[in-house]
Amino acid sequence: MSTSSVIIIGAGISGISAAKVLVENGVEDVLILEATDRIGGRIQKQNFGDVPVELGAGWIAGVGGKESNPVWELASRFNLRTCFSDYTNARFNIYDRSGKIFPTGIAADSYKKAVDSAILKLKSLEAQCSSGQVAEETPSSPKTPIELAIDFILHDFEMAEVEPISTYVDFGEREFLVADERGYECLLYKMAEEFLFTSHGNILDNRLKLNQVVREVQQSRNGVVVKTEDGSVYEANYVIVSSSIGVLQSDLLSFQPPLPRWKTEAIQKCDVMVYTKIFLKFPQCFWPCGPGQEFFIYAHEQRGYFTFWQHMENAYPGSNILVVTLTNEQSKRVEAQSDQETMKEAMSVLRDMFGSTIPYATDILVPRWWNNRFQRGSYSNYPMISDNQLLQNIKAPVGRVFFTGEHTSEKFSGYVHGGYLAEA
Repeated sequence: MSTSSVIIIGAGISGISAAKVLVENGVEDVLILEATDRIGGRIQKQNFGDVPVELGAGWIAGVGGKESNPVWELASRFNLRTCFSDYTNARFNIYDRSGKIFPTGIAADSYKKAVDSAILKLKSLEAQCSSGQVAEETPSSPKTPIELAIDFILHDFEMAEVEPISTYVDFGEREFLVADERGYECLLYKMAEEFLFTSHGNILDNRLKLNQVVREVQQSRNGVVVKTEDGSVYEANYVIVSSSIGVLQSDLLSFQPPLPRWKTEAIQKCDVMVYTKIFLKFPQCFWPCGPGQEFFIYAHEQRGYFTFWQHMENAYPGSNILVVTLTNEQSKRVEAQSDQETMKEAMSVLRDMFGSTIPYATDILVPRWWNNRFQRGSYSNYPMISDNQLLQNIKAPVGRVFFTGEHTSEKFSGYVHGGYLAEA
């Protein structure tokens, strides 16, 4: 059993970034233990319908502002192919269950009411937190299909319209979809190449060990011992845990001695967002593809039921691929059923919008981030009104064990650049 200066648990963007910073500062005997057979974490490419699609993170959010997003700088440096995504027209492409698009005026009015209601709710929550009393005025909950659809768009995709988000304030409001055959993950491989030995795109450095599922971290005054599922034992002076907040909330990883109560309570209080992009391949395109029509919305009586759609023609012309995004409870529901059942549900929705004569999908791809024991969700989701001490406790070290990841970023939690900039 050899001893390293630092063991890093997890080879997502925060783990790779932490290792790179350590090596650049002279700590070369680092060891990265990754549970899967690849680096990238929640950045993952898979070929589908002859094109690469991003199962997890798919956009570079926050571009075009006064400050430069470091992930955008990486993308520019390594010539990552991207396409500009404009969400603003999505609210005007809302279909009802009969296939009719809601008139622009009705959609705009409904959207303004939803924004005003969300702002009122936020102010109400702020008043409660500051005074300890229940605010007198509370906004009504969305009830109609279009109200539910807009509520889903607003809170699951466009929260910046309600509450200023540092990503857009600091880096700009533009977003770019990654559409590169190497995948978003190539940025991590390019970063790794700068401090790990590689050959023909493969990492051959023994400081990165794949398929090592860490189950226990034991620390003492003298150092830290890490034990993996296959019986391997590693020793280090310090450990950096870059596992997701979902994994920290699960029982995959145990600590000896147990983490203090203030630490475990903070970890459990952080919400986990589940974000599922379902890909459907068709024999031909039957949906509108003109300017301002990349995204379209389905208004259903159930909030978030196959609501948010996107075609991939801008990224990959002729691919004939649609993507529908589900979140949270809908994501968990779909993960628990067969892909065939999900295909039936999606086709029923599409035939509501575009008619019963549209062709049936030839293939489907359903990521399962919630049931993946090495991820347990997509990203952290701190409440709109939360005590800053919560985040401080989540990121605080415990003895020789340090924590990093997008969930430890004070300004950019939930984003790729949050994981990249996170400091252990």
